[in-house]
Amino acid sequence: MITGPARGAVLALAVFLLAVRPLPALSAPAQATLLADAAYGGELKERIRGAKRRIICAFYLFKVTDRRGNVPAGLAQELAQARGRGVEVTVILEGDDAVGRDNRAAAGFLSRKGVRVIFPRGRRTTHAKAVVIDDRYVMIGSHNLSHAALTRNRELSVLLDAPPLAAQVTRYLEGIR
Repeated sequence: MITGPARGAVLALAVFLLAVRPLPALSAPAQATLLADAAYGGELKERIRGAKRRIICAFYLFKVTDRRGNVPAGLAQELAQARGRGVEVTVILEGDDAVGRDNRAAAGFLSRKGVRVIFPRGRRTTHAKAVVIDDRYVMIGSHNLSHAALTRNRELSVLLDAPPLAAQVTRYLEGIR
């Protein structure tokens, strides 16, 4: 067994090797765009508008209000319009009491527009914030769909043009039940 300072060096080397080891499923280079703070909402809106086949997403919080300029309300409208043009849209939301009421309000609107909304069962919290569009684009990071997260908070997410990663994230999201 390695102890003392040597143990720290071995652990650091192991972490480094794990970090630089390429993931087999992601051998193709991914195009990445950093989405800091309020940049996320506009990018998500444009990606939803450009969707042709499928959108699957999961959020811990999707807080739609009737206040003028509410960004999540606009995104809910965009998802409904995508569904209206024939895009398959699935939204997975946390249903616990802390955020469940807000999420159920968004879910009600989306469901009435034909969007498939899932509230997973079980004891595990769905804290993921991820979007996959057309099996190609992945948006993943810290952004919830709340007005504060999309306009005022310090949030950081990334947009990736990476079909292999999109397939992995889609499989993960489809496994949330």
